[in-house]
Amino acid sequence: MRRIAFVVLSLILTAGLAGCADGGSSETKSSTPERTIPFDEEGEMAFLQERDTVVTAQIEIAETDSARERGMMQRDGFPDETSAMLFPFPQEEPRSFWMANTPVALDIFFVSADSQIVSIAKYTKPYSDDQIRSGEPAKYVVETPAGFADSYGLIEGDRVRWRRTD
Repeated sequence: MRRIAFVVLSLILTAGLAGCADGGSSETKSSTPERTIPFDEEGEMAFLQERDTVVTAQIEIAETDSARERGMMQRDGFPDETSAMLFPFPQEEPRSFWMANTPVALDIFFVSADSQIVSIAKYTKPYSDDQIRSGEPAKYVVETPAGFADSYGLIEGDRVRWRRTD
């Protein structure tokens, strides 16, 4: 009888501990926010030299104040090398960005209201508090994976064209 009671008690304790482990695990997962914010493909952007398209990128459009503030912060990178984030602003003026809380290096393109690239900050430093300034007035800012400008030979004076696809 003692043997049966011991086996039953052992089974109950084992089942209880297994339940706590599973419950604790799922509780931890649900209460811990995801580190990576998913990329939301909302359009495409063509990078042009003269009138020829050099490369087309899929873009996420950060058009609200909170989306513009967040940008690529808390993201591990882009889905692929031809993905970008577009920041449209209501007016053209000198712009300043920084890399605080951004874990990946970026190329940052500052673009005028007439779609001309006015400056490019290449290989920006992750987690840096340094201000990255446009130098010239910009209505749009485009962030791409670091090395994008060099990979496609993009320079100041080139142009961009974008459209929504959603």
